Amino acid sequence: MAHKKGSGSTKNGRDSRSKRLGIKKYGGQTVKSGNIIIRQRGMKFKAGLNTKSGKDDTLFATANGIVFFKKRKNKPTTVDIILS
Repeated sequence: MAHKKGSGSTKNGRDSRSKRLGIKKYGGQTVKSGNIIIRQRGMKFKAGLNTKSGKDDTLFATANGIVFFKKRKNKPTTVDIILS
């Protein structure tokens, strides 16, 4: 019986679980207070009106309304909630 693994044995084959990042609510969709709008790493999107940023840079709604993305040149896209 071999005490060493054969040359075909692998040391690879592991990977971390996906983090499920990205936009969860798109522009024009309605949200309730507390709904997650974007999960991100770093501030690719910035919190605007009626939105706040969590400690892991997640953007969430602080009021009921409609999601609105405001794109500006050379600055992060701002995410606002327009009250309905």
